[in-house]
Amino acid sequence: MNTFGRNLRLTTFGESHGKAMGGILDGIPGGIKIDMDIILRETARRRPGQSHLVTARNEKDIPELLSGLTDDMVTLGTPIGFIVRNTDQRSGDYGEMAQLYRPNHADFTYDMRYGLHEARGGGRASARETLNWVIGGAIARQLPCMKNVSVQAKVISIGGVRGTSDELAAVVEDAMRRGDSVGGVVECIIEGIPAGIGNPVFGKLHARLAQAMMSINAAKGFEYGDGFAAAAMYGTEHADIFTSEEGQIKTLTNHSGGIQGGISNGMPITFRVAFKPTPTLLRDIETVDKEGHAKILKGKGRHDPCVALRAVPVVEAMAVLVIADEMLG
Repeated sequence: MNTFGRNLRLTTFGESHGKAMGGILDGIPGGIKIDMDIILRETARRRPGQSHLVTARNEKDIPELLSGLTDDMVTLGTPIGFIVRNTDQRSGDYGEMAQLYRPNHADFTYDMRYGLHEARGGGRASARETLNWVIGGAIARQLPCMKNVSVQAKVISIGGVRGTSDELAAVVEDAMRRGDSVGGVVECIIEGIPAGIGNPVFGKLHARLAQAMMSINAAKGFEYGDGFAAAAMYGTEHADIFTSEEGQIKTLTNHSGGIQGGISNGMPITFRVAFKPTPTLLRDIETVDKEGHAKILKGKGRHDPCVALRAVPVVEAMAVLVIADEMLG
């Protein structure tokens, strides 16, 4: 599937080391003024090459909006098409990898599914695909229905360590020195969502958020509210007691993470996404080639030592797309 959403649909294309990334965002109503600076702000947050803690690939990531807008950036109600040219590909870094299966990558499974795989940066299995999602989310943020909605994500732990920015950076730097990588957890809080958004049974709001988050490259786990911690709690501990303040019904606690029965209850929606360590390492690792012969994969190329760092704007973008989709419905 290359299309995400129901009322608001994002269809994307492009490979990591191909000519361009891009997409079509369909379902945006007409007459909405779009601020390009907001789009550029979001793509800059995700852009590679920003610090020594992320991949050194140097892409400007400036999108060109091709359709669906007037010259003064007002939506026409027609599909918004966009494209971002890839400018800093180094396909030569992946020559040897075309014949080897990189551990924890999609090489083997793509071969089994399609009969071949794109070794250069992983093709559409690359996290570069998420640039399209961030652009779509940046446009969706500007919908009138999202005016009072706040979607904020942050890294809360790396390698199991919770601490200050400097302490988390030290964990990443230690992994880098050893040619290794490390996983992390991103937390997202959505505020301003009224009660009654979402659907029961198979259209649950948390299920849609889970699908969105688990579509992100390297995502390995999703939980909302108390999540897995609820399995160690008693019902008396986990109960969100209702109260009324100035005629508005609320809960005293938020163990449910703002969602009950698949529908928002007006409290902040809270969830966390676990990201695995980047599978590409800058050290030798054992593997096999396409014939099953044992090989040693030489670590090289430009890769994020911790995917979670640049996943923050991606988590936000996918959450925005889900919430906007529900609000438009």
